[in-house]
Amino acid sequence: GWQIDGHHLIINYFVLGGQVVATPTFMGSEPVAVDSGKYAGTRVFQAEEENGLALGMSFTPDQRVKATIAEELPGDVFTSAFRDNFEMRYEGIGYDELSSGQQKLVMAIAETYLGRMPEAHAKAKMAEVRAHLDKTYIAWIGGFSKDSVFYYRVHSPVVLIEFDHQRGIALDDDEPTRNHIHTVVRTPNGNDYGKDLLRLHREQHHRNGV
Repeated sequence: GWQIDGHHLIINYFVLGGQVVATPTFMGSEPVAVDSGKYAGTRVFQAEEENGLALGMSFTPDQRVKATIAEELPGDVFTSAFRDNFEMRYEGIGYDELSSGQQKLVMAIAETYLGRMPEAHAKAKMAEVRAHLDKTYIAWIGGFSKDSVFYYRVHSPVVLIEFDHQRGIALDDDEPTRNHIHTVVRTPNGNDYGKDLLRLHREQHHRNGV
């Protein structure tokens, strides 16, 4: 396995034979857009933000009530640093309560995050996600308009995705802003860093501690 560890970038990769666990992965940025210079116009987390907002804006009034889990943004993703393999209960609205168009948006969100892996690994992980759609929940905090700040979560037995608009630090904004974003992807049920996968491997192949 290997790790890249920085302030707004943390990537963990664990490989065991043909199996890969690429969590936890944390990515954030402040600011999220480049206003001048060689890379002017570049914006990070655009797909993550736009797909999430499109889903939130598509909710019916009843769906908004079901999806919303709090009134105020949390201040950070719930599974931030030092919350490895955190046991989080399912909250929000179930995938099977969404329209077909909304379900496509959920899958687009998952593909955006998981598609960062090499293609074969991403396809394998998406197959896991599809196999657990009946136990997938979407949670929301924040507004539903095109200018809103918000938090969303996609949570199933095999993936946990979080997106959150943050208060400013470098830019000194007292309220959450579109210009500071945190995202995280984790593997629930004890498998961050491939811990559960490694445990099973040791139980099956190294019973005498060898």
